[in-house]
Amino acid sequence: MTVDPPAWVADTVFYQVFPDRLARSGRVPEPGPMEPWDASPTPTGFKGGDLYGVAGRLDDLADLGITGLYLNPIFRAASNHRYNTSDYLAVDPLLGGDDALRTLLDAAHERGMRVILDGVFNHAGRGFFPFQHLLENGIASPYRDWFYLHPDVLAGRRGIDAYRPRGDATFDLTGYAMWWNVPSMPKLRVEHPATREYLFGVAEHWLRFGADGWRLDVPGDIGDPTFWPEFRQRVRAVKPDAYLVGEIWRESPDWLLGDRFDALMNYPLGLAILGFAAGGVLDQAAIASQIDYERFLHPLDGPAFGDRVQSLIEPYDPAVVAAQYNLIGSHDTPRARTVLAGDAAALRLATLLLVTLPGAPAIYYGDELAMEGGPDPDCRRAYPTAPDADALAHRSFVKAAIGARRNHRALRRGTVDVAAANGPAIALARAADGDRAVVAVNGGRETVRLDIEPRLVAGLTALELPVIAVGHVVDNGVLELPPQSAVVLV
Repeated sequence: MTVDPPAWVADTVFYQVFPDRLARSGRVPEPGPMEPWDASPTPTGFKGGDLYGVAGRLDDLADLGITGLYLNPIFRAASNHRYNTSDYLAVDPLLGGDDALRTLLDAAHERGMRVILDGVFNHAGRGFFPFQHLLENGIASPYRDWFYLHPDVLAGRRGIDAYRPRGDATFDLTGYAMWWNVPSMPKLRVEHPATREYLFGVAEHWLRFGADGWRLDVPGDIGDPTFWPEFRQRVRAVKPDAYLVGEIWRESPDWLLGDRFDALMNYPLGLAILGFAAGGVLDQAAIASQIDYERFLHPLDGPAFGDRVQSLIEPYDPAVVAAQYNLIGSHDTPRARTVLAGDAAALRLATLLLVTLPGAPAIYYGDELAMEGGPDPDCRRAYPTAPDADALAHRSFVKAAIGARRNHRALRRGTVDVAAANGPAIALARAADGDRAVVAVNGGRETVRLDIEPRLVAGLTALELPVIAVGHVVDNGVLELPPQSAVVLV
């Protein structure tokens, strides 16, 4: 097998958009009242953001340095998150329909931005036509083999109960398999030829429409080992440089051998970054709200962080490392700033590491404004309509950090090594095709000195980064880093 992630990914900075929450365009008719934009989000409320609104934000995103978009699900569904798809071949009318996606794709591509879509192929929604057909006709439906049905349902001894409360739903009670026992998410039987061909056709259709790749939801929940290899073959036949990202939360090199995905959502790296940048101060309530955070997010000093970074690189081919989808927050986690106990300085350090470590960094919408938010649905607040001065200052920092990555090859490609680590501080040496850089960060609350081999910093100068305490070279490779500070030498 050949490991061949698309070449464009290593130079990309992604921006994750939860479509209902970024921007209203005013172009999409509202069928009824929407939840107030600035009110706290609720599990079922709709804010009215749409894809025309996303298109209208592209100049601002381009100014920030964004070169790729990841859109949470956009297809017709009866929820604000749209992970319970009703129609895979139609963009939700509340988002503006297919024309709005066409507008967004064209506008993004004109600006050199790629767009990847969220593919939810493990399960559908109750409104999915084959499931509705099954509900109406029982086992007489020709779609019965598209789902995993209870033996009593298959034998005609009982029907399906698709409307039980979420906390009172099991396979035995509903009569069909669900994702995490959520009745509105019937699990798809992908080994059935007709189901499989339908889903492959969906992937091909939207690539032909103009999408640049897929982020695949809960792919590990699909038990058929042949599904994802065939999915990759079908996708690559339509678009050879399509980017395929799997939502796998742990280190999983077996998924990245060239037969399935190009990258994973690199939550392990994000947890390490947060654990280090926090300087020992983390919001325990926020951490306890997310199972992986509770189990794996712990304070890390400089040496431990360096060891963790190396352990997350070593299992993978270098081409895979460069293509990993790196993140410090998403729609499934508390906001990074909230995890960092509201500390804007710690968030800046985490963001700097995110954009200067190997892989494709991803900014969760609003994190450039240092948004806060607890677990779902609070992490899905509407984008601020009037950012304050502190938010705009943080945006200036994020823009500068992304600009540094764009302007210096060693900050986005090549190798990374620990040049020095002491207490709460670390210096990382990057190198690519003769270009060199050193990124040094002190997440602690006291000044730290790092002794670096002089050859690693020889000829390098410090970049100016706004609204952040900046360390400096004392002499002969000695870096002095004030509390919660950083320096990027290029």
